[in-house]
Amino acid sequence: MPETNPKYPELLKAAKEAAQRAYAPYSKFPVGAALLAEDGRVFIGCNVENASFGATICAEQTAIVKAVSEGCRKFVAVAVYCAETDDCWPCGICRQVLNEFAPELDVIVDCGNGSVTVIRLPDLLTRSFGPKDLPS
Repeated sequence: MPETNPKYPELLKAAKEAAQRAYAPYSKFPVGAALLAEDGRVFIGCNVENASFGATICAEQTAIVKAVSEGCRKFVAVAVYCAETDDCWPCGICRQVLNEFAPELDVIVDCGNGSVTVIRLPDLLTRSFGPKDLPS
């Protein structure tokens, strides 16, 4: 893993464990996420699919919703894990949801092939729209 925050390996481990809890009977694409809060807490999430596909929630969104429901709204990094593909980047909706709370977030991706990538959210969601763009 590139030189980064010393908590990132632990965060990836939590994301990998979260992926094992995924409910993905339709896509067969289990994803886990672990969100590192500014205060050091870690919130995990997994994707939860639904027969009504629009009701499916991604792992990253699960982690954010859990964190916000616990009163946490400031984040440093998110780790995403999925062993089913060579590319397991957060989808567009997840990027937007992450941007709402942490526009400078580090995104750590492990696709289970031994390659870990760390990238900043602004590089994944260029020209983003967020709270800063709305009138006060």
